[in-house]
Amino acid sequence: MDKKEFTQSIEAMKIQLYKTAYLYLGNETSAMEAVDETIFKAFKALKKLRQPQFFNTWITRILINECKKELKRLKRMSPRENLPIEKYDEVSYDQLPLKEAIAKLSEELRCVVILRYFSGYTLSETAKSLDIPQGTVVTRQRRALNLLKLELSEVE
Repeated sequence: MDKKEFTQSIEAMKIQLYKTAYLYLGNETSAMEAVDETIFKAFKALKKLRQPQFFNTWITRILINECKKELKRLKRMSPRENLPIEKYDEVSYDQLPLKEAIAKLSEELRCVVILRYFSGYTLSETAKSLDIPQGTVVTRQRRALNLLKLELSEVE
């Protein structure tokens, strides 16, 4: 993959990358910072990409790692509850009970839900992005959906 193809691929994915980062971090500024850092690191490591057909999962993996680093950094600075949650145009996620229920999930379950349902990844793409077996994705997805169903039924 050359620089021009990289630029075209990033342009095609930038909204998806931002949505994934925002859903993961819950903060517009942090999400933009994570996406910027992801693009920079991906560009620097472009020669390490052996199979260009896996570009999307490769860059998503980099993004998830950047989001994890950002969460650790934010956690050190102040407790998670005190972080400002900024408004986001995506109505389906910004419904308060759903947002809170997803935030209560463990990190491994939350990753699967975000990638599968909000970023539109398939089971195999999610598995590759998280570097786990596809069966594990199915199990985590089922567990997360059951917990969300239980949590949201309590809210009503």
